Amino acid sequence: MIRSLFHALLASALLLFAVLSVADNKPTRNVILIIGDGMDEQQITIARNYLAGSSGQLLLDTMPLRAQVQVLAIEDQVDGKPVYVSDSANTATAMATGVVTSRGRIATAAGTNTPLMTLVELADEAGLRSGLVTTARVTDATPAAFAVHMSSRRCEDPDTMVDVSIYGFEIADCSAELKANGGSGSISEQLIESPLDLLLGGGRQRFEATAEGEEITVEALAVDNGFVVVTRPQELLQEKPGEKLLGLFAQGNLPVRLRGENGREAEAPVRSWLNYLNDYLGSARLPDPMNCEPNPDFDGTPTLAQMTEAALTHLSHDNDKGFFLMVESASIDKQAHERKPCGSIGEMAQLEEALALALRFASRNPNTLIIVTSDHSQVAQLVPDQSLFADYPVPVFTPGKIARIKTPEGSLMAVNYATNDFIMGEHTGAAVPLFSNTEGLGRISPFLQQPDIFRIIRGYLNL
Repeated sequence: MIRSLFHALLASALLLFAVLSVADNKPTRNVILIIGDGMDEQQITIARNYLAGSSGQLLLDTMPLRAQVQVLAIEDQVDGKPVYVSDSANTATAMATGVVTSRGRIATAAGTNTPLMTLVELADEAGLRSGLVTTARVTDATPAAFAVHMSSRRCEDPDTMVDVSIYGFEIADCSAELKANGGSGSISEQLIESPLDLLLGGGRQRFEATAEGEEITVEALAVDNGFVVVTRPQELLQEKPGEKLLGLFAQGNLPVRLRGENGREAEAPVRSWLNYLNDYLGSARLPDPMNCEPNPDFDGTPTLAQMTEAALTHLSHDNDKGFFLMVESASIDKQAHERKPCGSIGEMAQLEEALALALRFASRNPNTLIIVTSDHSQVAQLVPDQSLFADYPVPVFTPGKIARIKTPEGSLMAVNYATNDFIMGEHTGAAVPLFSNTEGLGRISPFLQQPDIFRIIRGYLNL
């Protein structure tokens, strides 16, 4: 009997050892989430036509999985009604937390301001590293939603917390989130107190403000919190892995790679006085065609690929737990708001280069899930350069603004912006594409909702 008991205990011990060994030997898993802000099918097609030709392929087109994602938003109240056109704050929140919220909110619940647990926070609890890379300000809505909790995306630094105004109009007030009122402070302050291992992009201005209740700037406080701050591409490439890294490479958003010829953007057709009197009389002349050209302001700016390579090096160095990395090509959206298609095309090229690096990393680290998607659709629309109704004996032209771009194929591509007559175009409400590598096969369905992205990533990383 004693011998039987001994054998039973030994068998139990061996079984426990085997289970623990399997748990300890789980493969290291990584997730690289690439977000093309405002990258809908229109933007992809415009970029494909220019960068690869109408019969060519982008790297995105070669991905083994392609799906569609429904974008969701609600009114700013508990159980609010649906809102059919979203912004980057609520959409990034959906991907970062799995919860649908209202426009402008950063990882907080609609109507209650309750903080929502983010992927960065969950990764930290599980011992995984995390990083955020963007061509925007690092305090902008998309990166902030993965590590910060704020009622309004506008409250980016200690100086923009109370009565935030633009052109004299108050657009936000985050007084309740001041540290003096028991809150967590501004977005920049929360970022440097977050568990992030790496944060790269623009927005240094947001860190030059004096931290609330301190006599030093937010940037200096970041150094006190263990971040190494770099401001030039050379420093980024020279920095050795192993330390927390904050890269701030511009005062605001990073300059874009391409611009319209001599800085041109979309323009309104020129109508004759007779056409103003009667829509069916007179004439309307479209803007002259333009070339896309290198933006001189881009010189000295780190590329999205350079920042992505640095992030992958830092996050993977001596790491047997895995990591979560979000990479954003932000100015697909920002240039579309300004009706500048060449800028958006250049940002799409940057996303493609970052994706190439991510795929190369995944080929060497097979347990790496890559997801490429967008947060929402945008204003740009590909339209005929010559109207289908051009032979009609009346002027036919866009009610918006249009850019006629000379493509490398020798044709003209007309990009139209007509969501409003304000100084900036705005988002639209279509579903957005999603692409993934082979790790996404069997995990990502052909059609999903934006909060599902959070659940897929959380499940893959076992968070």
